[in-house]
Amino acid sequence: MATIVGKGYQSGFGNEFASEAIPGVLPVGQNSPQRVTHGLYAEQLSGTAFTAPRHLNRRSWLYRIRPAAVHEPFAPLAHERFHNRFDEAPATPNQLRWDPLPLPEQPTDFVDGLVTIAGNGGAAEQGGIGIHLYAANRSMQGRFFYDADGELLIVPQQGRLQLATELGVIELEPQEIAVIPRGVRFRVELPDGTARGYVCENFGALLRLPELGPIGSNGLANARDFLTPHATWEDVEGAFELVTKFQGTLWTAAIGHSPLDVVAWHGNYAPYKYDLRRFNTIGSISVDHPDPCIFTVLTSASDTPGTANVDFAIFPPRWLVAQHTFRPPWFHRNVASEFMGLITGVYDAKAEGFVPGGASLHNCMSAHGPDAATFEKATNADLSKADVIGGTMAFMFETRKVIRPTRQALGAPQLQRDYYRCWQDIRKHFAP
Repeated sequence: MATIVGKGYQSGFGNEFASEAIPGVLPVGQNSPQRVTHGLYAEQLSGTAFTAPRHLNRRSWLYRIRPAAVHEPFAPLAHERFHNRFDEAPATPNQLRWDPLPLPEQPTDFVDGLVTIAGNGGAAEQGGIGIHLYAANRSMQGRFFYDADGELLIVPQQGRLQLATELGVIELEPQEIAVIPRGVRFRVELPDGTARGYVCENFGALLRLPELGPIGSNGLANARDFLTPHATWEDVEGAFELVTKFQGTLWTAAIGHSPLDVVAWHGNYAPYKYDLRRFNTIGSISVDHPDPCIFTVLTSASDTPGTANVDFAIFPPRWLVAQHTFRPPWFHRNVASEFMGLITGVYDAKAEGFVPGGASLHNCMSAHGPDAATFEKATNADLSKADVIGGTMAFMFETRKVIRPTRQALGAPQLQRDYYRCWQDIRKHFAP
């Protein structure tokens, strides 16, 4: 059982939680009694196969006012910007970078504000990721959403979000993240009126904490800092819309009540949030800049040990003290593909051009690294002094598969078509 911390949350990663908004609702000693108290319905939500190993099995039992099956048939919903069409343009080896999405001028909620930038794999493959940006200026009104294709890792960059889910409410602000499991229904409200950020749609194995290996039993993201909401519920009837993403496209159905009507629940398949500022950064205290995997917050495993379907890594404030070392990230070619975003501040390898809300993509074996100005500054720095990387928070989605940008991303006005120039001023220093 989890320990209750703060208002409305239970702590721990992957815990077996139990929460009831009305005392005595949860049945004792069984999951599905003949009659659930208060006239509720028992419903199981399974996030893994029934026969998955116990340590990997994820499911929750929900006790709700109406079963989730109570809605009208789904029909296709046209949405040209949010999809899984990763094959509509040739994958490119070019380094790519985008400016932030502009905030919309017309009323736009979270779902309507999603724009697919890139991805690989898909729901049918049960592997890969979708990468989306969102920019919204209106709360979801009479509308609810769930993703049947994958779990959603939401990374706000500007503006707070209130995620009202079937299993409780998550309050989210920039430099925090939330994960909404596959199939969980939710509504997004905007306390600040506008919001912008990033979404990673994970089609593969559920996100989990990475192994620590020789780091030991502590460090990086600690399990106790992950927060899962307590049960809350709505008993509201009306003409509502239920939107789902299924096999890469959107569908809509009429529903006559709020689906956020779960009065109690127990299990280990539930939404959660994490404050990135609590990440315990590990780094070098002698020589050399460590590999970026040392900054992994969450990982989705693949069928190849040691090779992730996707890693979510961050680059938070930290000390740099290594000696005889090029302290910023080094020039690099990677068998994996890297999508980066910036939440706040300045990224230490790119002082110019990479701004909060923007993004970059460096695909498999595409060379990248610090720009010319950063290289000159770092190679001439006084290493007797420690550097402080402060006031910044960047992140990376790293995946073993090539990340294929969408046609709309390649044609967007936000694409920096002169990005390659940041390396053109790198001088030759060779002196045999």
